[in-house]
Amino acid sequence: MKNILIKSLAAAALVAGSVTGAQAQSAADFYKGKQVKILIGFGVGGTYGKYSTILAERIKPLIGAGSVVVQSMPGGGGLRMTNYAYNVAPKDGSVLMMPPDTIVVTQLMKPKAAKFDASKLTWLGSAIQANATIGIRADSGVTKIEHAMEKQVAMGSSGIGSQTYLVPQLTNGLIGTKFKIVKGYKGSRKMQLAMEQNEVQGVSLTWLAWKTNKLDWYQKGFAKIILQMGPTDEPDLPGVPQLSSMVSDADKPIVSFMSTMSPIGRGLAVPPGVPQDRIAFLRDAFKKAVTDPAFAAAAKERKLQVNYKSGEEIQGIVNDAVKTDAALVKRAQTILFGGAS
Repeated sequence: MKNILIKSLAAAALVAGSVTGAQAQSAADFYKGKQVKILIGFGVGGTYGKYSTILAERIKPLIGAGSVVVQSMPGGGGLRMTNYAYNVAPKDGSVLMMPPDTIVVTQLMKPKAAKFDASKLTWLGSAIQANATIGIRADSGVTKIEHAMEKQVAMGSSGIGSQTYLVPQLTNGLIGTKFKIVKGYKGSRKMQLAMEQNEVQGVSLTWLAWKTNKLDWYQKGFAKIILQMGPTDEPDLPGVPQLSSMVSDADKPIVSFMSTMSPIGRGLAVPPGVPQDRIAFLRDAFKKAVTDPAFAAAAKERKLQVNYKSGEEIQGIVNDAVKTDAALVKRAQTILFGGAS
């Protein structure tokens, strides 16, 4: 009996020592020399790929990682990556994600497809926020939003979880446009190429995405922005109507809810379960990276802009948005998907 007691006490001491050792490992120790991944749900050629690449470069020395690599997992407008990051990826802080700006909208509108709760992600911060915009080839004959109420226009889309689907479908339901959405393109570059080749006549992307890759289209008159959606006007788009200005008072809350895509922007988050000390460590590294003038310089080289928002700010926006009134969600769901979830 005495021997059994001694062995039990020794085993307990060993377990306690292991726990204490694990707890004693600092966040800096955890990341030292480790490979860290940033998952994105779109191709690497668009703004998600570009911002995540700069973040990988700038965060690596700040956390002491051996490497920080960007992994592209396109599909469903970011839905495939988000489901994977939330449910399958390690929850130790070694895997970060750049959630699609539509994450809250998708969660509420398509709960059967969205296997995640955006409010349970922990947000590290956002590098930029930008309005959703609809860009159309000028030779399509649609040079203002009213023309799209009279004439069908083919719109490229990566999938139902992306603003490339949500925005044109929303305008169809709210103001009677006739956008025909063609899904299945892998990333904004593929959609822009399809638009250039006249496979489709338009795409809904952030103004940031247009400015980054195809600003010359708008400067030279090849294409025109006919609508924007966001909490405030884009300074570069004077005179371009906001969707909110064209809908009934009853539908303005829907547009406001959908406009949460803008402030979410291009940022990083971690799935639930990551230890709090690592979250604090990562948030501090994110802020230092994005507010460093070197980050702005690297962004400028890629024709990108920087407008830092803290993880706490984005967390508040997301947490408020997921509490959107159920009746409003149902109305938006009917417009976007015919009521199917």
